[in-house]
Amino acid sequence: MATFLGIDCGTQSTKIIIYDPLRKEIVAQAQAPHQLISDGTGRNEQEASWWIDALKAAMQAVPGEVRQSVAAVGVSGQQHGFVPLDRDGAVLTPVKLWCDTTTATECDQITAAYGGEEKLLQEVGNLILPGYTASKILWFKDHHPDKYKQLATILLPHDYLNYYLTGNTGMEYGDASGTGLLNIRTRQWDKALLRLLDPHRDLLACLPSIIDTGGPAGFLTSRAAGELGLAPEILISAGGGDNMMGAIGTGTNTHGSMTMSLGTSGTLYGYSDQPIIDPKGNLAAFCSSTGGWLPLLCTMNCTVATEQIRAQFNIGLDRMETLAGASQPGAGGIIILPFFNGERVPNLPHAKASFMGLDATNFNTGNLLRAAMESALFGLKLGLESFTALGFKPEEIKLIGGGAKSKLWRQMAADIFDLPIRSPLHDETAAFGAALQAYWSYLNHRGEKADLNATLSDHVVFDDRKRHEPEAERVEQYDAVYTHYQNILNTVSPLLK
Repeated sequence: MATFLGIDCGTQSTKIIIYDPLRKEIVAQAQAPHQLISDGTGRNEQEASWWIDALKAAMQAVPGEVRQSVAAVGVSGQQHGFVPLDRDGAVLTPVKLWCDTTTATECDQITAAYGGEEKLLQEVGNLILPGYTASKILWFKDHHPDKYKQLATILLPHDYLNYYLTGNTGMEYGDASGTGLLNIRTRQWDKALLRLLDPHRDLLACLPSIIDTGGPAGFLTSRAAGELGLAPEILISAGGGDNMMGAIGTGTNTHGSMTMSLGTSGTLYGYSDQPIIDPKGNLAAFCSSTGGWLPLLCTMNCTVATEQIRAQFNIGLDRMETLAGASQPGAGGIIILPFFNGERVPNLPHAKASFMGLDATNFNTGNLLRAAMESALFGLKLGLESFTALGFKPEEIKLIGGGAKSKLWRQMAADIFDLPIRSPLHDETAAFGAALQAYWSYLNHRGEKADLNATLSDHVVFDDRKRHEPEAERVEQYDAVYTHYQNILNTVSPLLK
């Protein structure tokens, strides 16, 4: 029995699944948590060693005979994090994560030096935003000049795990496009941007080679095999960013298909067979990890507001569903701008959360919870509007992430987006996508020339119990509430910059 290991290194934990493609079953899964370095200033960092420790801990929870059955490994990782290595492969500083907003000044400096946002979109395809890697490199150069002199290799989180597994450094197009440094039309590093980061040094030499779609990152070293209980020399696929692996894990690999994730961050992305550049800059013009493109909207606050309210009022998930379900669309007039972590779209890195419309009659936990759930979807609806304005019109949305486990949230999504919603059978879609990529890469490495779309059609299964259709009355109600949300956001945004 050959099985395939998918690893997902997220913000909160590292999760693993082991998939048997013949039985079409996940035969084992586990996870281990990460710490977070955060001080309320926008700083959000982790030690790269914590990811390795979490991977080892998760693997220890899997029976030895199951681990020994693994024939290939794929890695999904949180995007954009900056992992600087010296010549010996040691990590030089804690890793600034996707949700770190301390580099807003550096973003402005790079944008101005390049010639402005319009030129960036026209020539590179993406803006320079605080979440991306580019500004983190400049921040590192300015704040740690001595360590910067030791910089030899620039990696992203999933690349670092691949480095641990194989001893090789590399990137792939999907995750590389999230650095902000890749021209997404030509799929080449933008040398002008790199010169702006450091005019005295060729940073291109610090960027590893880019792995072709489907190609392996390498093979498992004996040392990593011993630490993880795996067989040595098994194939490690290219892997990718968590959104790119989520696209594989949901079968979002044909033109016009779309996935939405409700997690700590919220993402909405669709597969395109050609580049899609948003002139307003709301959509990130990323590449997919499968040879196409994956335009994407990311909000930095999705389930954050519900988690904050649940924690303050000591409310469990079942109770949240009951209380929010008793409230009506519009939450009694309460509107929440849920920017607890600043925000990426709209670009408000220094914003704070705001609660609007509170009065003596609507101030209750049910309305607060429902308003928080609605706000997560309102932030993502901006992405759907951007997609449709650019001619990308999905017929349905595949919903994943922690929020997708909520029946109420799934129905809200159908009503707010006015599209059918369905969810896959397997919850951990990024890890599952990484396992499927490993399986596909393994078959091709053996000379079987497997077709990716056929592989995904055969293995990505949806749960019929989690299909929701929009309800006309609620769609109309939510159109009005969303308009009110947008009016408040547009009015308040200048105060949040």
